[in-house]
Amino acid sequence: MIEIDGAIGYGQVLRSAIALSALTLNPIKIANIRKGRPNPGLMAQHLTGVKVAGEFCNAEIKGLNLGSTEIEFVPKSFNISDRKIDIGTAGSISLLLQTLTPLLIFSDEPTSLEIVGGTDVKWSPTTTYFQHIFCDFLKRMGADIHMETLKYGFYPKGGGKVRITYKPIEKLKSLNLTERGDLMRINAWSIASENLKKAKVAERQVEGLKRTLKKELTNADIIYTTTLSTGSSLNIHAHYENCKIGTDSLGERGKPAENVGEESAKTLIKSIESKAALDKFMSDQIIPFIALADFESRITVEEITQHCLTNIKVCEDLLGVRFEIDYENKEIKIKGIGYKKG
Repeated sequence: MIEIDGAIGYGQVLRSAIALSALTLNPIKIANIRKGRPNPGLMAQHLTGVKVAGEFCNAEIKGLNLGSTEIEFVPKSFNISDRKIDIGTAGSISLLLQTLTPLLIFSDEPTSLEIVGGTDVKWSPTTTYFQHIFCDFLKRMGADIHMETLKYGFYPKGGGKVRITYKPIEKLKSLNLTERGDLMRINAWSIASENLKKAKVAERQVEGLKRTLKKELTNADIIYTTTLSTGSSLNIHAHYENCKIGTDSLGERGKPAENVGEESAKTLIKSIESKAALDKFMSDQIIPFIALADFESRITVEEITQHCLTNIKVCEDLLGVRFEIDYENKEIKIKGIGYKKG
């Protein structure tokens, strides 16, 4: 049984370790889960991720309780099928999918999930980012994923809904992305609850974005929608010849809508100025997949974040791979294991 210290990276360690354990059927023990957080241990959304991943691989699980700081996860055999999953309240749908995607892209049959939870919540990629940036990179590597957000859900009640379908692949292609190429276009999605329409919150988010970004927007979708909890978000994606980079920002009570746009613009400007092929959010999310891919992958990232280093450590421990990190040039290189199910 492989032992993992959960203290090195909070919830990210849990998600990545469970994902790779379920995929490779290697048993693991994770201690110190979310150590150092004000409320350490498993929260509701973590429980859902571990529980569903466990069902997909007939795992024997010890310590699967709210607040638990240690679990044992012993996968037995694959048992993947279509599911409807309700995370409850505004637990992040995107973070749940980080746990399930490595397993489901290698499933023997097409798999469709319908998930209810939070689509646009703090400390998590929005489902818009997951669909248009995360899934785009995986498609470049050969994964066949189709995702759509059917309903948006904000904190605290959630109630958002996503449908995602994975079609089987035999292996992942390596990813070699060190140069972006020329900027082609910048798109934005400004989303707000229906009861914010009179105050023109979605439009004002875009106004703040334009004022700060000082680059032409190719398209800005204004979306008002019925939600269980009032909220708003702004997603921006910059399309280059060879890749996409993106960011998002959430509205809050007392936070002017224009400031949401300004916040997103400043984050995107920083990503653009880095000249890296992957933004700082993708830098960690891509790590398990290039570790599983055929041949050597080489990427440049905006920032080598703590989440990135956490995922590297988990992949090295569980898969036996070794990453090379060039901190000066923000470059990550690895020879993947060429994982093929079965």
